[in-house]
Order: sequence, then structure tokens, then C-alpha cells
Amino acid sequence: MKKLFKRLLAVLLVAVVVFGIVAMPYIKEGYAMYKQAVTDIPIEQKVDQIRSQDAYTPFEDISPVFIDTLLQSEDRRFYQHFAIDPISLVRAVGANIFHGRLVQGGSTITQQLAKNMYFSFDKQLERKVAELFVAFKLESMYTKDEILAIYCSLAYFGQNCYGVKEAAGYYYSTEPLLLDKQQSAELVRALKAPSVYNPSTM
Repeated sequence: MKKLFKRLLAVLLVAVVVFGIVAMPYIKEGYAMYKQAVTDIPIEQKVDQIRSQDAYTPFEDISPVFIDTLLQSEDRRFYQHFAIDPISLVRAVGANIFHGRLVQGGSTITQQLAKNMYFSFDKQLERKVAELFVAFKLESMYTKDEILAIYCSLAYFGQNCYGVKEAAGYYYSTEPLLLDKQQSAELVRALKAPSVYNPSTM
């Protein structure tokens, strides 16, 4: 049993070293991408810009039903993790290895916010690394509720609607605080693919 354990440990160690060697160039390029982004526009400035827009909606003005639906769909352990969700990450890595390409990101809401704030939507490894650095910084600077409010005010819901305030008004002629269960479900579904799951076509 001891020999088997030692062999498994050796294999794991080799795998970690190999992964580190392979991943290092992507980490370096991703970090450079992150530094460039936050040098051009610091995170505090970017957040202030979002909060100054008409589409910005404070956390307390968003329906709890919508928030619950969003978390169930996008990030169930949002209040427990710090920028990354190890469980989702392992699941995503497994799917990517199985398919032999990047098909799943395992992104948390904080990572999605980082992407929406700074980066393109291309599924490239360097961008994922840069996104992680921004996500860690966001989690260290803002509360979970603040991050949710910023995310909900920036997310795209289709039909040129950015933020839950614009989406609630456009699709349902209501305020974000008054979104019901069905409306919340439709809007959260639209986040995954606005052109496919557009509430106006449901």
C-alpha cells in the first residue's frame, strides 16, 4: 500500500511540474495583459465609471428573486469562494481535457465581471489568466454584494440592453426590484446566449 501511495505521489508531482512548465508562458502573458489593462484604466476608476452610468443599479434595488436565480444558474458558491470556485474549475478542466480544447471556463461571477470590464470574449488561455488577476483584485477591494451589483449593471441581456435595469424596463416595463420568478428566470437564461434565449422571443 505504501509503495502504491508513493508511486501515485510521484506521478502527481511530475504532473504538477509538467503543468507548471507548460502553463508558465500563458501565466506570464496573462499577467502582462492584466497589468496593461489596469494601468490603462485602474479598477477603481473602471468601477466608478460603471456606477456613474444610468444603467447602474445598487444591490438593494435588485429583486432578491433575480439574485437567487442568477446565483443558482451562474455561481452557486459565490458567497463561499474567493474569486475562483475550485469545484467548477476542476469540472471545467475535465471537460476541456475530454474535448481536447477550451469548451468550458468554470468562471465565477467575479471572473465574468472581470471579463466584462476589461477583456474580449475570446476563449484564450492568456485572457483567462488576466481575468483571474482582475477577479482576485475585485474580491479584495469590494464586498460580494457590491460585486453582484456591478455585474448586474454591466451584463448583456440582448436587444442592446446592458444591465438588469435596462433589461427589466425593455422586456417587462418594470424595475429590477420588482422582477418576479419567471421574469428573473428568462433574464438569467438570456445571459448565456442573448441571441438564442432572448426574452422577447419566448
